[in-house]
Amino acid sequence: MLLQNIQRLNELLEANDLEALKTLALPVERTQNRSLSFKSAMMLSCQNIKHLSKIPTLPSQCIMLNLEDGVSPSQKPYALVLCAIALSANAICDKKLVVRVNALDEGGVQEIVYLNDFKPDAIRIPKIKTVQEVHRALELIDESIEVHLSVETKEAWLALSHLAISPRIKAYYLGILDLFADLGLSQELWKPDNPMAGYMLSHFLITTSSCGVKPVSFVYQEHQNSEGLLQWLALEKRIGLNSKGCVSPVQSQLIDEVFGVNVTEIQKAHDIVRLFEDNYAKGSSGFVHERYGFIDEPIYKGALAVLKNLII
Repeated sequence: MLLQNIQRLNELLEANDLEALKTLALPVERTQNRSLSFKSAMMLSCQNIKHLSKIPTLPSQCIMLNLEDGVSPSQKPYALVLCAIALSANAICDKKLVVRVNALDEGGVQEIVYLNDFKPDAIRIPKIKTVQEVHRALELIDESIEVHLSVETKEAWLALSHLAISPRIKAYYLGILDLFADLGLSQELWKPDNPMAGYMLSHFLITTSSCGVKPVSFVYQEHQNSEGLLQWLALEKRIGLNSKGCVSPVQSQLIDEVFGVNVTEIQKAHDIVRLFEDNYAKGSSGFVHERYGFIDEPIYKGALAVLKNLII
C-alpha cells in the first residue's frame, strides 16, 4: 500500500496538506511482533517516505520509527501521520516496529494517543527521568503495545534498577551522547579504550538484565566509519552485550554479523541441557563430562539461558 501511494504522499507533503494526509492513515489489524531477539535496531526518520517504503527489505530485525531527533518541529505532525501509514502498510512484518515518540511533555502524549489505534509493536519513550513518568507512559500506552525506555538522562542512569516497574517494559536503549551532555562530560571521553566505557557498558548490561529487560547499546553516529564501529562491537561483545542501535543498513549488517549466532556455543548449550537432564533423571545433579568438564545446576541454567536468547 505504501509503495503504491508514494507519489500521492509526496504531493500532499509538498502541498502541506496535513488533513488530506490524515485521510490515508487508516488503522488495520496488525499482527504485533513480540520477538526481542533482534541484534540491530535501525533508526528510520518518519518524514522520509522513500525510507519508510523500504521497511520490508531492510536488513535490521528492529526498525526504530523516529519522531524525535532529526525531525524538525514543523515536520513532526506530518511524520506522525506517515508513521501511522507505515504501520498499517506493514500489518504483518518480520521486523519489530518500534516508534520513538517525543518526550511526554514535548508532544509525546498526543503522539501516543494517536498511535494507539495503529498498534506499533512498541513505543519508546525518551528523556525519562522518574518512575512517575514511567507510570504515566504505561497509563497512556495501549496494553497490547510494549513499552521501551531511553536511558539518556542522569536521573534515568541513577534510577536504572527502579524503572522496570511493569512486565510491559521490555527494553532499555542507552543514549550515551545525550547522557554525557546531561552529565556535563565531554563526548571526547567516549572511546572504546577508556576504562570508563567498559564500566558504563558493563553496568548498563548487568543492571538492565537484572531487571529482566533487554539492553540495547548506543548508536554509533559515524555511519561511514565501519572500523570505528567494529572497535566498539568488539568491546561490547566481550562485555556480553548483543544488541545495538544503528543508523544505516551497513551498520546493521556489521552488528548482526558480530553479534550473530555462535554455532559452537549453541551446540554446547544443547549438549549440556541434554546431559544434565539425562543425569538428573538418574539421580545425579553434578557430574564430570570428558568434554565439558563439571556440569551442575548453575551450568545447566546458563545453557538454558543461551537457548532462550535464541527465541525471545
